[in-house]
Amino acid sequence: MPTPKPIDEKGALLAFLRGQREHVLGALEGLGEEDLRRAVLPTGWSCLGLVHHLAVDVERFWFRAVLAGEQVRLFEEDGGWQVPEGMRAADVLDLYRDEAARSDALIEEHAIEDGPAWWPEELFPGLPVRDVRRLVLAVITETATHAGHLDAVRELIDGRTWLVLT
Repeated sequence: MPTPKPIDEKGALLAFLRGQREHVLGALEGLGEEDLRRAVLPTGWSCLGLVHHLAVDVERFWFRAVLAGEQVRLFEEDGGWQVPEGMRAADVLDLYRDEAARSDALIEEHAIEDGPAWWPEELFPGLPVRDVRRLVLAVITETATHAGHLDAVRELIDGRTWLVLT
């Protein structure tokens, strides 16, 4: 019987994270600027606002600020859920792609057991410090949750559904 190959844990985590990011972008494919900016649910967020949130409050925060310790601008006045005035839809989507690429590079640079360079204890008191593995799992979870939100909102906008089978 052949010996099983060891699992590339970091590669598997990155593959799942990338899959969820593709789901986010795929759920929005073909929507025009007006629909991307329209609030559909009572909470008032738009699809574009959600993607902006994923870019700055999730990818940028957890990987650039926490993991790498970069001094980056975080938490706009209204949070990342609000798209800055004058920012085009294409720019928001490009920002998300750019932050995701930066995150991937940082994940690749660190061992799966590495701890963060900075930990936001003042923002999340009592939240245990996370290594790279747990940071990636947390971002996969948040991204997947928001991908599901986008699926529902997209269906409400134009009836389109987007399903990924893995």
